[in-house]
Amino acid sequence: MPTTPDVLVLGGGGVLGEAWMMGVLGGIEDGTELDMRSCEYFVGTSAGAIVGAHLAAGDSPRRPRSLPKSIEAAPGLPARAEPASALAVAGAIAARRAGSWALAAAGTFAPLALGLAAPGGALVRGALLRRLPRPPLKLDRLEKQIESLGARFDGRLRVTAVERGSGRRVVFGSPRGPRATVAEAVTASCTIPWLFAPVEIDGREYIDGGVWSPTNLDIAPVGRGAHVLCLNPTASLTATTDMIGVFRRVSRTAVAVETLALRRRGATVRTFAPNAACAEAMGLNLMDRSRSERVLAAGYRQGLEISANGSVE
Repeated sequence: MPTTPDVLVLGGGGVLGEAWMMGVLGGIEDGTELDMRSCEYFVGTSAGAIVGAHLAAGDSPRRPRSLPKSIEAAPGLPARAEPASALAVAGAIAARRAGSWALAAAGTFAPLALGLAAPGGALVRGALLRRLPRPPLKLDRLEKQIESLGARFDGRLRVTAVERGSGRRVVFGSPRGPRATVAEAVTASCTIPWLFAPVEIDGREYIDGGVWSPTNLDIAPVGRGAHVLCLNPTASLTATTDMIGVFRRVSRTAVAVETLALRRRGATVRTFAPNAACAEAMGLNLMDRSRSERVLAAGYRQGLEISANGSVE
């Protein structure tokens, strides 16, 4: 009988990454009768922070509008519709304003995920962040959406971000993390630095945790025998030569290194990326809200497949 993971790690991936993770988790629940809200810990980065906040608040993962007749959704509180809609709207506006420059800025940061442990890595990251122009657009609507969930930092939820001045990673909700509300932390974790203005908390500025790592899997609070399930939306199986392809290859490499770190601590780690059908549904623009329902359905089918293969534990 499958058991609920001790730690659920949810990576970044924009609006479509959020839809894919919701779908996968819903499919796993319906295929196994597990309740993913009962995990001991949630670690969220960017879009994954949105999903983690919903689960920590007691929301069930979102399901497609139409389920297969043989599947009955797991009981529980219904998920609130399109939790990443504010991120999608803001992303579309920001992308139009930033134009091709945003793509060039993104390319500057892609290789950084390969050198997380390198000496001076935070200094280089901080220097690059300080040189970026400060976009005017803020994620105020997203912050209000997350605030309405009522989630609190009670020791279960960890949200990653990067301090803009130092380039160092911070983990909101951890024992040594900065003080913040869940809404502030999630908004900071979603703040792509070349698209959105930094989030100021207690006099310091924070930006997207994905600038440090696609999943930040290595900060999962684990001990020997812990079971970790990691969903990594950007590590698609589809290899391309464009910038999205670069991020996906970097994502797979970074997560592989972080997985080894957890396994050395005695944890069992299962990592899943979008399968071929999900990658095709997602396409190249991870902020394209028009594809959300299609990606949600594809992720749900993948979740059912994961359950059928017994890969959850």
